Amino acid sequence: MEAAIGFVVAHGDAVERARLSWLRNGTPVPAELLETAEVGQSSDGGWPATWGGEVASIDATCFRLAELDDLGALGRPAARRALDWLASRQQADGGWDEDASLAGSAPEWARPGDPEAKLFVTANAGFWLTVAGLDARASGPLDHRVGGAYAGVVQAAAHSIAGRIRPDGSWPSFLAAGWLSAAVLHRQDMFHESARIQVVLAERMAAMSPGDVAWLAATLRRVGIDAQDWVMVRALRRLAETQRSDGGWESDDGHQFDVHTTLSAIRACRPVTVA
Repeated sequence: MEAAIGFVVAHGDAVERARLSWLRNGTPVPAELLETAEVGQSSDGGWPATWGGEVASIDATCFRLAELDDLGALGRPAARRALDWLASRQQADGGWDEDASLAGSAPEWARPGDPEAKLFVTANAGFWLTVAGLDARASGPLDHRVGGAYAGVVQAAAHSIAGRIRPDGSWPSFLAAGWLSAAVLHRQDMFHESARIQVVLAERMAAMSPGDVAWLAATLRRVGIDAQDWVMVRALRRLAETQRSDGGWESDDGHQFDVHTTLSAIRACRPVTVA
């Protein structure tokens, strides 16, 4: 971890170094850096994707929430507006889908109307509403149910996800939908359904990229799955095997995102407290 920390310090920008400080020590982040991380938010509460023009995207909004989580900023007004926007976009079946106007520009994992993409964005939105719900009090008084003010939303999301999981634990969607789904189901005490997915994830672990393993491990830790749990042990072992000599991990999206991937690995290894 010391090598990973050194990599972020050497190669990260100001916001990424602030994320590191928060993850390591809970160091308060200067207001101007928080505002930089929040820039570009739409008036409706979501964030547009770089590929989507001005239309807010579920995928892009979840990515921004992940950055704000690393800055200890999920309780700020920008994050609360984003969470409220996500909740408002839930469909009657408990799932989410990107805006139809994005069909011509969205990547395959966020393509509106595609069932595989719908499961991914449902798991992603459900995950962030689950873990951030107790920090987001804009929708009502503090609520100690899972998901807090969004308890009903995340419960419906979990049932929508569970209905798509195959008997063998696999899922008809992208790889990341697996660990996001497992996390949502785990926090809803749907342990059997979550465990079936985790078995499949463990079987696929050896073939996963470092970026995927870091994301998987950070996601499961964020919902309180213990670092000594068997799937986490495998993930952390895989991270140890794939760490580069410079301390960082390689991103699937190009070297400009290596710091982001390394921060995910650091997040996966830090102690967490789940409300």
